[in-house]
Amino acid sequence: MKKLWNEFKEFINRGNAMDLAVAVVIGAAFTAIINSIVGDFITPLISLITFNVDFASLQFSVGDGEDAAIFRYGQLIQAVINFIVTAVVIFFIIKGANSLAKKKILNKAAPTMPCPYCSTLIPETAVRCPNCTTLLDASKVPEDAR
Repeated sequence: MKKLWNEFKEFINRGNAMDLAVAVVIGAAFTAIINSIVGDFITPLISLITFNVDFASLQFSVGDGEDAAIFRYGQLIQAVINFIVTAVVIFFIIKGANSLAKKKILNKAAPTMPCPYCSTLIPETAVRCPNCTTLLDASKVPEDAR
């Protein structure tokens, strides 16, 4: 039993399990935000365009009385519209986040220079070229590494 408990603790403490747990919690919070954007902002705009047609109430029945089969095709239409609107909102949010991340990465790029021997682009602070291994500035090499 103790061995099983130790294996379980090892499993839980691994980075993957903790990362997954954090991802699920953040995903749930992100879902609430997306649902709010779609339900509170985008859907009312669509309602204005469609003159307040309630797609979810559209249906037809086959047969008579209590045994009639009811086909609620309006709910399918509403689900498709909700899916498309949600996908568009997520697309633009991710596109904006990627754009910000790309700008951040580009701003942090280290200045480079060509190696005087092999012309490979290397960081300006490099002491040795990683391509041709030429020592570029012996004065920058620490004493214990000479």
